[in-house]
Amino acid sequence: MNDTKNISFLPGTGLSYDPTEAKYWDPALLGQEISRTFEICHSCRMCFKYCDAFPTLFDFLDTRHDGNVRQITADETKNVMDQCFQCKLCEVQCPYTPRDGHEFQLDFPKLVHRYTAVHALKKRKTLRDRILGNPDGAAKLARMSFGLANVANKMSVSRFFMEKTVGIHREKLLPNFAQTTFEKWAEKNGKIQSNPGAEAVLFQTCFVQNNEPDIGVDTLEVMEHNGVDVACANDLVCCGMPAWEQGDYEHLKKNALKNIASLLPYVEQGAKVLAINPTCSMMLRREYPELLDGEDKKRAEKLAAAVMDPSEFLWSIRDQERFKTDFKSSPGEKIAYHVPCHLRAQAVGFKGRDLMKKIPNVKMSTTMECCGHNGTYAMKVEGFDPAKRIGKKAFDGLQSAEADLWSTDCPLAAIQFQQHAGRKPLHPMSVLARAYRADGFPNKIS
Repeated sequence: MNDTKNISFLPGTGLSYDPTEAKYWDPALLGQEISRTFEICHSCRMCFKYCDAFPTLFDFLDTRHDGNVRQITADETKNVMDQCFQCKLCEVQCPYTPRDGHEFQLDFPKLVHRYTAVHALKKRKTLRDRILGNPDGAAKLARMSFGLANVANKMSVSRFFMEKTVGIHREKLLPNFAQTTFEKWAEKNGKIQSNPGAEAVLFQTCFVQNNEPDIGVDTLEVMEHNGVDVACANDLVCCGMPAWEQGDYEHLKKNALKNIASLLPYVEQGAKVLAINPTCSMMLRREYPELLDGEDKKRAEKLAAAVMDPSEFLWSIRDQERFKTDFKSSPGEKIAYHVPCHLRAQAVGFKGRDLMKKIPNVKMSTTMECCGHNGTYAMKVEGFDPAKRIGKKAFDGLQSAEADLWSTDCPLAAIQFQQHAGRKPLHPMSVLARAYRADGFPNKIS
């Protein structure tokens, strides 16, 4: 290879963000695209404050290779890629992206997905990959333990062995598994509508389904209070992001097709899809259409056009007569709100914050720093400490607000704050649901 010839910033034959293309899986073409991307990032250096991927890359170039991208080794490349946790903030910040229509067509998070997927073909899945990549499967096993899994997750001895055998950090605060899923609750309470025709359909997400069904219950309560007819669907599964983090394209595709099949009949009757977790709404809205092809892609695009965050949807009807501001209780004078990274990536604004502002006499403060959890990254032995360090600005931001209540749209971020900042934020839908109730918060609104 000619080490003296400049690397072009313009896309070459190696560019592909589409796993349905054969060249996406070609290691040599992937290597070309990695070199091009590293060269652009080396020349720009705008992204230095999000994850450790970019500081690590720049350190290799500055201290080992005198700025020569071609001298980055395979092990060093792996080091850089492994430190990306898909927060997407570099893509939000980057001026060279396909979303901005720039000729460089650079999307670093998608390149990392490609790298991970290509290299996943060469190795066997670890036990950790299987557990973290399949939240629905892990939750099913946990429910079969009749609560013992929750007990084990809090015992130091079992967590020690879990760390040694699985690779999940012994100190990581893990969410409890609900004994009854959200879907079972919805069936019992007549919320499942098999005949599409509702104004909206809920994509409760695997976390709400398996860990905190109350967030889904609160979301339905808020929507119904505001005159929104929301259906619940059968047979929804994880959005696929945890599997995609491991490079498991087939698992991701299987989940995507299953969710599309379950949700599209509602969409075709005019329903919006309300995805509770920002990561999941991002997957349905932005990722599915770019990861599928043919008729599946067209169906994914139809679904994507209907996807909204619950707060985004509720904000869209705020000028209608049915929108209610008849709040009966208040959490206090100030709410500290954290903006999840994947909500920022969708560029839909912070509607949960804006809705909570409508609670009488409540003032809001906003923290936009990454909390560091980022999917399964903070759960891993190698990710726990970096996640804590990266999230410190967010922790400090909420703590310094001196607020009566904390809120975030991301349930995993809430766990991260609970562990490292001492308080667990509520989802905006839960805040609104409580504020509509007379006994929801201690402070009564006359």
